[in-house]
Amino acid sequence: MAHTPANRRSKTPGSRPNRLAGLFAAASLLIFPLEARAEPCSLALVVALDVSASVDAREYDLQLTGLANALQDPLVVEAINSVGGIWFSSFEWSGHYQQKTLLDWRFLTGENSVAAAAVELADNTRSHKEFMTALGYALAHGSRVLRNAPSPCQRLVIDVSSDGANNTGFEPEIAYRDASFLNVTVNALVILNDEHTDDYFAEKVIRGPGAFVEVTASYDDYQTAMTRKLLREIGTKLLAQNASDRNHPIAD
Repeated sequence: MAHTPANRRSKTPGSRPNRLAGLFAAASLLIFPLEARAEPCSLALVVALDVSASVDAREYDLQLTGLANALQDPLVVEAINSVGGIWFSSFEWSGHYQQKTLLDWRFLTGENSVAAAAVELADNTRSHKEFMTALGYALAHGSRVLRNAPSPCQRLVIDVSSDGANNTGFEPEIAYRDASFLNVTVNALVILNDEHTDDYFAEKVIRGPGAFVEVTASYDDYQTAMTRKLLREIGTKLLAQNASDRNHPIAD
């Protein structure tokens, strides 16, 4: 009776190599959770909050809680779900090297993940309050954060909030000479300190496909403005109509 050579024996489903492969596959799910896998997504969004000396303690709280609450707005959650989830990160900024992570990259999809991110955001305390408005440095930092997103995304957006123009360090146009801004959109949420602030951001700061300036008269309306802005950035026609119905108008 002929014997099968050892190096030609067939592998059965219960053989040791297949069992090992199964163990490795299970372990990979523990080490690399599903949300951290490098899968294409609709949007990678970095939100940058101004904490320069012109922002007082009350205004800081209105920004932080405003962002956390805007994320949890039912229309924003619906928008996030409608595009299959987004990658989201946030930091605060002021001087040349004063940038602090508020929320590291998080894949938002559904109420639970958004609520957890909002709690973590609102739990932050202010890092600095005495530095000037180094907007060029903030944008450069934002581009580095964006390039470290865990997954490739169709759209790359930096969302910068501020109540004043750059007054220290290099201007945004210098930051934009760097190749890291290729295919990056920069939008702005401007809190009006004077009548020229929004013009500065429209002319000097926003850039890229579909870039826009969202304006609010004071920090008291920051949450409403941020909600509108997030809806526009995530962007679906259905959500735009719903926002209009809910008195969250989406500008053309």
